[in-house]
Amino acid sequence: MEVKNETHHGFILVGFSDMPDIRIALLSIIMTAYIICIVGNFSISMLIISQPQLHTPMYALMGILAFVDICLTSITIPRALYGLISGDTYISFHGCFLQLFFFLAVGNMDSFLLAIMAFDRYSAICHPLRYLSIMSRKTCICLVASSWVIVSLHSALYTVVNSSHAFCKWVIPHYFCDLPVIMLLSCSVPSNLEQIGVFIEYSIIILGPVFFILVSYILIIRAVLKLQTSKGRWKTFNTCSSHLTIVTIYYSTILFIYFRPSSIYSPANDRAISIVFCLFIPMLNPFIYSLRNKEVKSAVKKVFQQASS
Repeated sequence: MEVKNETHHGFILVGFSDMPDIRIALLSIIMTAYIICIVGNFSISMLIISQPQLHTPMYALMGILAFVDICLTSITIPRALYGLISGDTYISFHGCFLQLFFFLAVGNMDSFLLAIMAFDRYSAICHPLRYLSIMSRKTCICLVASSWVIVSLHSALYTVVNSSHAFCKWVIPHYFCDLPVIMLLSCSVPSNLEQIGVFIEYSIIILGPVFFILVSYILIIRAVLKLQTSKGRWKTFNTCSSHLTIVTIYYSTILFIYFRPSSIYSPANDRAISIVFCLFIPMLNPFIYSLRNKEVKSAVKKVFQQASS
């Protein structure tokens, strides 16, 4: 592992350097998954743009989610791959906090998009006659734009606050600059008022979309149960299956990484779960939507037919 002399100007990312025996295997797995993730999400985005039948709010949001997933993966994985290939795990102070800013913003944008998509499904199922007026183009743009503003301000706040701290340690037991590990390196002891303020703000940003998704699905379930036939209930609820699958996987990893007790913290476990969050969930998203959605499968089939003709 290469270490620069003036480490106080930056940090050393431990990354996967403590697992030299499986470095080649890790490099192969991560690089393959990264390529699949980029190609899969880019293909979904291009499919939605090119096929007129997919020009609806639901698929527009799916396309934005694919773009955000590409960004989320590209913020962390290329640096991890570079460290595995070169052995150079040094990252500058400004580079570390720049990575932290974009990771927090894009990671939280994923969460906000899932909440907007839940509202979209609620509008389609509970108010089908008014769906296009509720989820109009203007509404979608406003929801997505305001979400970007909120997550950017949240990310900027945490980046500025944490970069102003004094640091006693300069070795990060991770493969990228994530908030929990950065906070562990700080010598500064925040006041009780600061801790309370941070906890409240962070809880609103993280748990706000969760609450919104839960309320949306409670209302959806209530509407589905009012349907007369079991076939109608299954068909209606099946439209939410892809979204529910992604929400379940996404928030399971979020809860483990950011809301687990500090007593069970383990750098190795943290890295493994982060790989799931930063790489494998974004990689699986296009396949979950394409395999469980008839319109997407139909659009893919149409593209192949046009290409072969």
